[in-house]
Amino acid sequence: MSWYTLVLAGLFEIGWAIGLEYSDGLSKPVPTIATGIALVISMVLLARAVEDLPIGTAYAVWTGIGAVGTASLGIVLFDEPATLLRLGFVGLIVVGIVGLNLVSGGH
Repeated sequence: MSWYTLVLAGLFEIGWAIGLEYSDGLSKPVPTIATGIALVISMVLLARAVEDLPIGTAYAVWTGIGAVGTASLGIVLFDEPATLLRLGFVGLIVVGIVGLNLVSGGH
């Protein structure tokens, strides 16, 4: 269950990271509030996950999910470059997330 909680925390991390762009430097109230809510939920879920998972593994996976998701949505939503090299490095992050899950006994 902790792995599912961790993945959900990572998804909320993507939400608050993308929310930063929509909040325009935290100057737009609705996106700023949504960003803050997503940030708090992400942190609470991460805190719950590390009750059963090693902090080093959980934190690396959490940030990895956030990095991959945010980079991917940056390409889709904000027309950021999708170069082969950039996608390759995002792929390496995915390999790291999967690897950490495998060596940590994740499901």
